[in-house]
Amino acid sequence: EEEHETQRFDPGAPSPFNLADIRAAIPKHYWVKNPWKSMSYVLRDVAIVFALAAGAAYLNSWLVWPLKEPYDDSHYWSSSSCHNNCFCSVGFSGHGIFSNDPRLNSVVGHLLHSSILVPYHGWRISHRTHHQNHGHVENDESWHPMSEKIFKTLDKPTRFFRFTLPLVMLAYPFYLWARSPGKKGSHYHLDSDLFLPKERKDVLTSIACWTAMSALLICLNFVMGPMKMLKLYDIPYWEWSYFRGGLTTLDRDYGVINNIHHDIGTHVIHHLFPQIPHYHLVDQSDATESKKTKS
Repeated sequence: EEEHETQRFDPGAPSPFNLADIRAAIPKHYWVKNPWKSMSYVLRDVAIVFALAAGAAYLNSWLVWPLKEPYDDSHYWSSSSCHNNCFCSVGFSGHGIFSNDPRLNSVVGHLLHSSILVPYHGWRISHRTHHQNHGHVENDESWHPMSEKIFKTLDKPTRFFRFTLPLVMLAYPFYLWARSPGKKGSHYHLDSDLFLPKERKDVLTSIACWTAMSALLICLNFVMGPMKMLKLYDIPYWEWSYFRGGLTTLDRDYGVINNIHHDIGTHVIHHLFPQIPHYHLVDQSDATESKKTKS
C-alpha cells in the first residue's frame, strides 16, 4: 500500500492547500513582535561570544596547558556557532521581525552584521530577493542550482575556490563579493542590479560600517597579534510560485543547538511567513503541520 501511495504522488501537481490556508492556521499572537524579547536573544548571544573569547584568552598560557587544547577545540566550534546566532538575529532584523521600528532594526542589524563582516543592507536586500523567488531555478538569488552550461564557463580559480574543500567554506564571502556564478554585480557595488536606485544610500551606509569593522580588525591584528586574532575571530567565522517555492524548503532538526540557533531549522514556515518572530517558529510550525497533513 505504501509503495502504491508513493507511485501516485505527483510532485508537479498543485498543492491541495494554499498560502491563505496556512496563514489561517497560525494564531494571531504569533505575529506580534516583542523587541525586548528579541534584544534578550541578542544580548545572550553576544555575552556567550565574549565569554568564550575571554576564556580562550585566559587559557592561552602553559600554566593551564591541560585545559588549553580541549578548550580551544570546543571554542572554535561553539564560538563559530554563536557568531552564526548573531547572523540569524540580524536576519530577523532584515525581515523586519526584530521589532516594528525600522530604525532599531537597522541599528541592531549594522552592529551585528558588521561584526562578522557582512554588509547589512546589501545582504538584507539580496536576501529579500531570495525569499521572494525561493525555489525558482533562474530568479532565486543565492540558493539555486547551477546549470552545466554555466559551470563550464567558470575559470579554474573560480571552480577551485568555490567548490573545493575546505575552500568551499569561504563560498559566502565570495558570494557577497561576486554573487553566484551566472549572476553579475556585487553586494559592495552601489550600481549592482541587486539594488534599486533609492536603496543606494542604505547600501553605502552598510559599506561604511563594513569598512570601519575591517579597519578595527586590522588594528587589533597589530595590537593583539595575528595568531591571537586567528584564534579568537577568524576561525570562528518546477512551475513556480511564491507558495510552492516556500514548500520546497526543508526543516532541519539540529538537536541540542536548535534553541541556540533560534530554531532557524524550521525553514518551511520561515520562508512562507518571514515576518513572524523566531521565538514563535516552533509553535507555528506545529500549528500549521496539522493543516498540511490533513490536506
